[in-house]
Amino acid sequence: MNKIEHIGIAVKSIKNSNDLFEKLFGESHYKIEDVESEGVKTSFFKVGENKIELLEATNEKSPIAKFIDKKGEGIHHIAFDVDDIEKEIKRLKKEGFMVLNEKPKKGADNKLVAFLHPKSTNGVLIELCQERINKE
Repeated sequence: MNKIEHIGIAVKSIKNSNDLFEKLFGESHYKIEDVESEGVKTSFFKVGENKIELLEATNEKSPIAKFIDKKGEGIHHIAFDVDDIEKEIKRLKKEGFMVLNEKPKKGADNKLVAFLHPKSTNGVLIELCQERINKE
């Protein structure tokens, strides 16, 4: 793993949260994007060399809707940048981590993503991210 790619924060309203975080960071978000496969709308902020991803559920079956119902708004996941996501998935499975999706899928911000179950990572949802070569 290379670095923390971003920290994901579950929010009830992208609009309200964008206003809040713009005041906090003194900067506007640089991108809003829907990820239909996950049932979320995302908004990204650049903070120095780091990124913050706000996640709003777009339907009641979304993992973000379920998270907010259970825990309320707050930190949802920590994402790490990797060079070869498929190789990293295999390595982590061998190490005993529970992988939620064994094949990478398209995520927001031009990334391939995979997740590790919080039960195998001390209660923290971990996302692996690799930059997509093709911007399909």
